[in-house]
Amino acid sequence: MKLLLTLIGVVFILEGLPYLTFPETMQKWLQQLMEMRPGQLRLMGLLVVGAGLLLCYLTQRAGWFH
Repeated sequence: MKLLLTLIGVVFILEGLPYLTFPETMQKWLQQLMEMRPGQLRLMGLLVVGAGLLLCYLTQRAGWFH
């Protein structure tokens, strides 16, 4: 549970950094997201989740960091 909460904290930090450092750019990107079709956003989300799952699997099973 400690590791999970630490990871959630790291995600919050990484998610907040662009808003802290480049707020104007983030507003432009968010506007572009608002103009995208839901299907495009869903596909982007699927690709990011897939990449995250693959990264988790590889780091846990491949033995790269032993």
